[in-house]
Order: sequence, then structure tokens, then C-alpha cells
Amino acid sequence: MQEIFDLINEMSPFLLLGFLLAGLMHAFIPNRLYTHYMAGNSLKSVIYAALFGVPLPLCSCGVIPTAMSMRKEDASKGATVSFLIATPQTGVDSIFATYSLLGLPFAIIRPIVAFCTAIIGGHAVNLFNKEAATTVEHTPQRVFSEKHHTFLERIVEALRYGFIEMMGDIGKWLVIGLIVAGLITTFVPQSFFAVFAGNSIMSILLVLCISIPMYVCATGSIPIAVALMMKGLTPGAALVLLMAGPAANAASILVINKVLGRKTLIIYLIAISLGAIGFGLGIDYLLPSKWFTPTLAKAAECCDNHVEWFNIGCTILLGLLLLYALIDHLRGHKHCHCHEGDSCRCEHDENAEGIRYFTIKGMNCSHCAKNAENAIRKVEGIENVIVDLSSETATIEGTASDEDIIAAIEALGFNGKRES
Repeated sequence: MQEIFDLINEMSPFLLLGFLLAGLMHAFIPNRLYTHYMAGNSLKSVIYAALFGVPLPLCSCGVIPTAMSMRKEDASKGATVSFLIATPQTGVDSIFATYSLLGLPFAIIRPIVAFCTAIIGGHAVNLFNKEAATTVEHTPQRVFSEKHHTFLERIVEALRYGFIEMMGDIGKWLVIGLIVAGLITTFVPQSFFAVFAGNSIMSILLVLCISIPMYVCATGSIPIAVALMMKGLTPGAALVLLMAGPAANAASILVINKVLGRKTLIIYLIAISLGAIGFGLGIDYLLPSKWFTPTLAKAAECCDNHVEWFNIGCTILLGLLLLYALIDHLRGHKHCHCHEGDSCRCEHDENAEGIRYFTIKGMNCSHCAKNAENAIRKVEGIENVIVDLSSETATIEGTASDEDIIAAIEALGFNGKRES
């Protein structure tokens, strides 16, 4: 338990700062800014997608429907893959958390690596999987940052999104990552990885094989990487986990194969694998090893009580926010995303004519639910829609056909079915 507490105590101030910055980005940066620059089969669209994706605080599951939604808004396949590779690897929250446990060099290198591998993968898709150019037509969506709000309303929304919505999305995987790291530190003997000590390529290949099918978010992967390094694996192997773990998992592989095609999937996996191996070897052989000593290992040298009590306070606050997110999820609370004051349309008259219910399988976070809601709302004949993540249901009002609604759901990589 002490190992887990030490990890949380070191990360908590930076996690809270990262969640705050994520909320500010959500509240102040218009969503259409991202999709506007991602059309066309050019290198420029791929670069823009990577630039937008690196700081975005989307979890590994939330990035899938977001990317598929961008694809429907006429983002090219290359830009979509670039976004899919860059976004889950890092974000403002995970950059600060990386700095807290792995130090400044890792915090700088991680977004650079995400950016470079995203450009390589996206450009390769445009080169080897060409498609006809399309013209972007923006469809209005109910996105908070695109509406007129006062500064105070935006700050309140930033706090709600960062500390409630994102906490609910990432919190579970962060806790799992911390527990796994604690278990590795406590129960895995140092001799277990002795065969890989000093063998960079073997360490990297081992971690790559484990990471690709595994689901772990960018923030949750950090304590696991620290635990593996403290057991003797190389910094390059830790970088592979930080890259391949969040960027590729079984869910993303299935969705990309279904929506973008097998050739795109192969290029996507090759880009992640070769990028992880190449940059991992680069860290192990080209950069000083002293740059990559986990800051947790140095923590014993620092005995500043003021810093310690500040960290403990942040840990308590983080724990309370995670507890609230858990209670909120168990209660099945529905957060209103209309932001339209008295004209909120999130309440249905369940006895009204034309109300239908659909089951949506494959949603894992609030981003998934919001993307599904936006996709359904664009279907002709839809008057109102509410997607509830906890029950995996969509309550729909309107005259659109079941087939069109299900097609909109499945275009995001989910499975939809009307309830009888």
C-alpha cells in the first residue's frame, strides 16, 4: 500500500493541474477549429491533426468515436489516423503527470514522440491508401465552446468538465494503473526481469507485445512505467509502454478495421510499433541514462515538509473527486450538455408519441456518449436525443428511420439496436 500511496502523492498536484487545463481547453477552444484543418489528403492536414491531438486530454476509448466523428466531417483518413495515434499517447494532464514521476526529459520527449509517430502514420496512410478529396461542410453541433457564454460561465464549465466529467472518464483507469504499479513493485521480484537487464531490444519487444492489445490510458500508464523501470527495465522500454499502451488496444484495432479498413489498420499498427521501437532504442543508446531516473526514486532525498503536506492535501482532494465520480457513476447521473439555460431539451415526455429507445454497445466514457448523441442528432428527422452512458441507451424523438439511426451509431464504431 505504501508504494501506491507514494505514487499518488507524487502525481496528485500535477494531475489536478492537468485536469484544470483540460477543462479550460474544453471551455475556451471551439471544437470546429479542430475539424476545419483536417480535410484533404495533404501532409498539412496530417500535421494539423497531430498538433491538435497532442495536447487534447482524451482517454484511449474517448478518442475513437471523436476521431470517427471527425472522419464523418470529412477529415481525411491520414488526418484521422494521425489524430488516433497522437491523442491517446499524451495530453496536458498526462504531460504534467509524466513530469511528476518520470522527470522533465520524459515529459518533453513524450509529446514529441507522439507528434512524430502520428505524422509518419498519417502520411503513410495518405500515400498508400489514397481516397478522393472531399469538401468540408460543417454541421452545427451543440458544443459549449462555440456558444456565447460569459467568462464566469466558461470557468464554471471548465471546472465541471475537468474535475467531474474527465475524472469520471479517466479515474477508473488511473486507479487501475496505480494498483497494477503497486502490485508490480511489491510482488514481482527483481530477478524476474534480470534476463532483460541491459538488453534494450529484448526489453522493448517484451513491453511492445504486452502493450498493443492492453487497454491503458496515457495517465494510467505512467505509474506502471515507473514500476517497470524500478524493476530493471530500460527507459526505452518504459517509453514503449507510454506510447503503444494508450495508442493501440483491442477496441481501437477492431474499430479502425471496421470503419477505415484493413490496410489503414495495418499502417496504423506498423507506425506505432516501429515508432515505439525506434524511439525506445534512441533513448537507450543516444541519450544519457541519468536523464531518465524516475523522480519517485529521488523523492527520499527530499524532506521538505511544506511540499509533503501540500502533496498530501492534493492527494486528499484527488481522492474526494474520484469518490464523487464513482458515486455519480453508480447513481447513473445524467449531466446536461445543452448549456442553453431555460431552453434545455434534455427532458423527454416518455409518454409522447415518437419516442424510441436504442441500445448502444461499446461506449466507455462521456466522450463516447456525446459523440453518439451528436451523430444521431444529425440524422434527418431527429428532433431530440439523449444518450445515457450508464444504461447504454439512447432516447430518441423524431421521425428518422431505425436504419438511419443505427447507421449513424455504427459509423462511430459502436453497435446499435432498437429496444423492443
